[in-house]
Amino acid sequence: MKREKSKKYFWLQHLRIFSQLVFFSLFFILFLKTHYAGEDYLKTTVERYFHFDPLLALTTFIGSRLIFAALLYSGITLLLTLLFGRFVCGWVCPLGALHQFFSFIFKKTRWLRPKRDDQMSLAPKYFILIIILVASILSVNLAGYLDPLSFLYRSFSVYISPVLNQILLQSGNLAYALGLKTLGQNIGQAMGNLALNGVFQNAFLIGLIFLIALALNAWKERFWCRYLCPAGALLGLFSRFNLFKLKIDPDKCIDCHLCSIQCETNAQPYPADKWRSSECIYCDTCAAICPTGAISFPLRWQAEKIKGVDLSRRKVLLSSLTALLIAPIFKITWHRQRSYPALIRPPGALPEEEFLTKCVRCGECLKACPTNGLQPALTEAGPEGIWTPVLVPKIGYCEYYCSLCTQVCPTGAIRELTIEEKTKVKIGTAWVDRSRCLPYALGKSCIVCEEHCPVSPKAIQLIKVETLTPEGKVVSNLAPFVNVETCVGCGICENKCVVVNEPAIRVTSIGEQRSEKNRLILEISGENQP
Repeated sequence: MKREKSKKYFWLQHLRIFSQLVFFSLFFILFLKTHYAGEDYLKTTVERYFHFDPLLALTTFIGSRLIFAALLYSGITLLLTLLFGRFVCGWVCPLGALHQFFSFIFKKTRWLRPKRDDQMSLAPKYFILIIILVASILSVNLAGYLDPLSFLYRSFSVYISPVLNQILLQSGNLAYALGLKTLGQNIGQAMGNLALNGVFQNAFLIGLIFLIALALNAWKERFWCRYLCPAGALLGLFSRFNLFKLKIDPDKCIDCHLCSIQCETNAQPYPADKWRSSECIYCDTCAAICPTGAISFPLRWQAEKIKGVDLSRRKVLLSSLTALLIAPIFKITWHRQRSYPALIRPPGALPEEEFLTKCVRCGECLKACPTNGLQPALTEAGPEGIWTPVLVPKIGYCEYYCSLCTQVCPTGAIRELTIEEKTKVKIGTAWVDRSRCLPYALGKSCIVCEEHCPVSPKAIQLIKVETLTPEGKVVSNLAPFVNVETCVGCGICENKCVVVNEPAIRVTSIGEQRSEKNRLILEISGENQP
């Protein structure tokens, strides 16, 4: 046995783990840096990771019929995959690193027991890829739901970020309760520096899906990478022509099957003629654990016929037909006739149909919002808009002098705006509910909404009204009146309203600048005019 070769791949395996740690750390650092840090403009392109994702680039291009220049970086990923195989999944992908870590934990606890012959088909992720691509042709963007970067970032933004916020908050409270004032102040300072948002609607659902995805590694190692990841499937199609081919020395091989048992993605390295190049992520585990050093990955320039995953024509056609049947369902919604009042998009958002074809539900804008006002939609935008960003003024408002959400969108679904441009963008209109407004309903003085209105001159003005109180007295007070022409729909009035439960002033999407249809008064067609 030549122990030098085994040591070589042993160190390559550890180098790969180090690479995963570096890229995951980079991902997490960019995640933490996606917040307001005291300056109007971000100095770091925090969304750059997404620009190297070929699945997002392809589906965005197919769906919108436009090329977003930043996504051209994904061509580098495809070129490297052509040359070196599907190494991105094993060496770079942060979600893949997370799945491998939990697979390792489950192995150590013996919850995961790899089998010698795993006959479960690896084809599902390819069929998912087909469904996503066909749906993109019909301008329905499904990529963001299962794309690894979108899935991970959304889970971190909506679930992990509030969890970290709660941990720090409770730790600070505990420190103060124990009399550790300095520690409590340091924790408070850390919370201020990290600016972690603490509340998200749909956090339970998104967090539950994330935890289930991690828990599935107790059943099959890197379950997501094996069976669900459409980005991995796309890279697998490109990786079948790479330069590094698996080789097993028949004189050294003792037919122990250890390589196949421990293969993270069930690429079947033994026997060599059954090796699935499209499934191999070049983790080097098989070569590192081979007791005789029989496995190697030499450089071979000549083309070879390599066994791939069996995708029958019937199943490919069935997947395409499934996409053709599913895609229209997302568009069958009354939201296309009249806009939903609560569908308040971030400033700079493209017109709704274009926005939905480009938005990948990554959660970058949710994380960047300094007031926590941007939330993942559930019913506000219909089936097609699930988990796309909407402004919920009850939770947080759109900060008047902030354009962070426009700076971090990786696909151009939200146009980048300067502060000056953003302050002029109308995303909705505020309306006073006189049945709940204190001056109108009870004759009590209140000018909170007018005081907080950031527009100059103020969109909320005060007028003198006389109100019959429940006691039968007529009192005179100043009451708010909204100038619908100058109101930008930022939502601070609704957020700060002193009336609990349902605020007495509410913002709806009507009048939004991006839409020609969502107007205060709908135009009457020519044939119906007198």
